[in-house]
Amino acid sequence: QIAFMTLTLFPIRLFFAAFMMLLAWPFAFIASMGSDEQELEKPLSWWRKIVDILLKAIMRMMWLAGGFHWISVKGRRALPAEAAILTVAPHSSYFDAIPVTMTFASIVMKAESKDIPVWGTLIKYIRPVFVSRSDQDSRRRTVEEIKRRAQSDGKWPQIMIFPEGTCTNRSCLITFKPGAFIPGVPVQPVVLRYPNKLDTITWTWQGPGALEILWLTLCQFHNSVEIEFLPVYIPSEEERKNPVLYANNVRRVMAEALGVSVTDYTFEDCQLALAEGQLRLPSDTCLLEFAKLVRSLGLKPETLEDDLDKYAASAMKTKKEKVDLKEFSAYLEFPVSHILESMFALFDENEDGIIDIREFVIALSVVCKPSKTLETIQLAFQLYQSENGTITEEDLAHILKTAMGVSQINVTHLFRAVDEEEKGEITYDDFYRFAELHPHFAEDYLYADQMGAESGLETSSLSAPNGICTDFSPENAEDKNKPMQKKLN
Repeated sequence: QIAFMTLTLFPIRLFFAAFMMLLAWPFAFIASMGSDEQELEKPLSWWRKIVDILLKAIMRMMWLAGGFHWISVKGRRALPAEAAILTVAPHSSYFDAIPVTMTFASIVMKAESKDIPVWGTLIKYIRPVFVSRSDQDSRRRTVEEIKRRAQSDGKWPQIMIFPEGTCTNRSCLITFKPGAFIPGVPVQPVVLRYPNKLDTITWTWQGPGALEILWLTLCQFHNSVEIEFLPVYIPSEEERKNPVLYANNVRRVMAEALGVSVTDYTFEDCQLALAEGQLRLPSDTCLLEFAKLVRSLGLKPETLEDDLDKYAASAMKTKKEKVDLKEFSAYLEFPVSHILESMFALFDENEDGIIDIREFVIALSVVCKPSKTLETIQLAFQLYQSENGTITEEDLAHILKTAMGVSQINVTHLFRAVDEEEKGEITYDDFYRFAELHPHFAEDYLYADQMGAESGLETSSLSAPNGICTDFSPENAEDKNKPMQKKLN
């Protein structure tokens, strides 16, 4: 079918879809000229309403060219005065632009998008909220702009936000980012479904690329999409004060409507768990909990590597000295809190109230650079090595169990393989040479003996179609309430 469609229908559809986009460009360009905020906050003029109708019709023809012959819409879209923000999930593809072109609601977009030929003009027409990655204050200003528009009593167009913040495979709803819920105004949840026999729609950070998704979708004779507008969600006073609670409650409503589960982990957690480094993380690693706590402390991804360098330099001075909670708080320059206590407990393996600060640095390195195994190990060698630059088997065990987030690990076979001269100690250069000759050293020397054992290193495949994790949540509520600690039974 793909071969036949590629030679027949695909080029026709691609040409027609491109033609429709080009046809929309002059209308969007003219309508966008000379508009300012005061004009945007006024009711649409008669000619602007005509342009809206024309553009919506052209965009609908573009999707028709892509095989979306029928777009099923359920429920009633709320008026801007009823719900200034539309929260859409799950976000799984660039085809999720369908409800955007049907409603012409504003969206949050990268500032660079406005410079894309043709597409950038269409984006500017819907008055988006632009985010600049190069501007450190951009995220704060974006939230302020969303709040300003949301509290304008319907003067601004509705804002359509995908609170997951990334594309998933629709098997669950990941943690919602709080931006859409900080204003504390009512939102209307909108759920998307693609009830097709074959899934050619999903486009995530692993799996088929953008062009392959476009090609496979246009080769399908018919593609289905369902858009359901759920009842407006009016936040309680507690939810207005707590955007995270508000986001979680809206996510629960949307998950129930979709008939899927939720997971408290984020896109970054899934990247960590599925990282293709030389050390594969086991399914029960406590590093996922550690990553959540790092984010909860406010350590930002864009500055995390700089923070790592600072913490590593400080840890090298302390060497083998252990610290208590108060000293750990001073080391991180964060006040003692429930989050900090939970993080401290992850490394307090013996529950004696002191931890080895070097283990924190190793874990932070894995979170910062999940795929760069050797960089983390090199840093760990610097932290653990003696004056002559060597470490022992016991040191290697500490390094690897921390880097994998487990309580026990047998490194004897690996250490002996690296220590060819049987000196009882190895350098990083020894380890690096060994890793170069044996790039799959973890599978050969660590996992092989641990597979199926009761040591907590059983590693079932974590991959799901197109890469995003299915569900890293605890299996039941009791697991969720257990204190977080490094020991994993």
